[in-house]
Amino acid sequence: MWTLTVLSVCCLGAVFSVVQLLSEQSNGEDGSVTLAGCGTNSTVDPNAEFPAIDPYSSEQIKNAAIIISVGQDLEIPARGWIIAVATAMQESRLTNLGHLGDQNDHDSLGLFQQRPSSGWGTPEQVTDPVYSSTKFYEKLQTIDNWETLPLTVAAQRVQISAFPDAYAKHEPKATEIVNTLTGGGGRVAAVDTQLGNCNPSGELSASGWMIPVEGPLNSGFRTSERPTHNGVDIGAPRDAPIVAAAAGTVITSECNASLYGAPYSCNQDGSPEVAGCGWYVNIVHAGDYLTRYCHMGDAPLVKEGDVVQAGQLLGYVGSSGRSSGPHLHFETHLNADRSPAGAVDPVDFMNQMGAPLD
Repeated sequence: MWTLTVLSVCCLGAVFSVVQLLSEQSNGEDGSVTLAGCGTNSTVDPNAEFPAIDPYSSEQIKNAAIIISVGQDLEIPARGWIIAVATAMQESRLTNLGHLGDQNDHDSLGLFQQRPSSGWGTPEQVTDPVYSSTKFYEKLQTIDNWETLPLTVAAQRVQISAFPDAYAKHEPKATEIVNTLTGGGGRVAAVDTQLGNCNPSGELSASGWMIPVEGPLNSGFRTSERPTHNGVDIGAPRDAPIVAAAAGTVITSECNASLYGAPYSCNQDGSPEVAGCGWYVNIVHAGDYLTRYCHMGDAPLVKEGDVVQAGQLLGYVGSSGRSSGPHLHFETHLNADRSPAGAVDPVDFMNQMGAPLD
């Protein structure tokens, strides 16, 4: 049997839950449980017994295991497993759909609602989870640069669904399932076909995340010296490119700066006396995660309402707003809550997403 534990980190009312395989965890010197690594090279056995992962039953998770196992057998990069599981979550809730009469969408069958009339195979074939998973991966591999596309874009190009944006919301849970069944497979590089080596800094992870800029951490999250510092400061040089940490939608792109209550231009360096983030961007991602990028040197290159993908250029490092020198102030929030109550430590958050900041 699989043994599970849940590690929760609470921060001013925000809860960040990470489901881990107990066998992949280790105890720290103080007896605390540490996060799992980046998977093992053991192939997922679809004949094993699997845990329920809310809201999915053990039988539904077994179907996810089959999808992952087929991906491993076909040497599909780990990013593909997450895309495939998320797609099946949307299409069938990880249930092998048979003939449902009027409840069915035309003649859509199986885990991916593949239609025999559209050339996916016979009804018997597309209701075989191994066959249907194989066909999904074969089509996925025909899409140029699918590993780096937003999950919902890659899934839609395979499925040609009437609801092209529906897949994105399943990405966090699909990542959790893959991490649970593989011991952290979502934390390898998106292009890796083997597990065990964590995603190197600056690359896109299988879970779809990457660091926003290269540089050392100069100031931490809510330290004793700065208890209201709701992010981390990354010491990147002036004009270094800042990129989106994951696919999402821009909800803020503006100047936020004042001096003693009067407006202050973001088109110049700020100082510790200036209030505000300077030129900054907020992005909301799948799972209602929010990232914030502050102190850009010029107006952001994206505007409110823009849909961006991981690695897309947002702007350049500067020192606008409350800043004593060029750097990126980077925040991560839960529940799309842009207030301090939603903020969580970006180091822990990005480690879990397979995009370590340090």
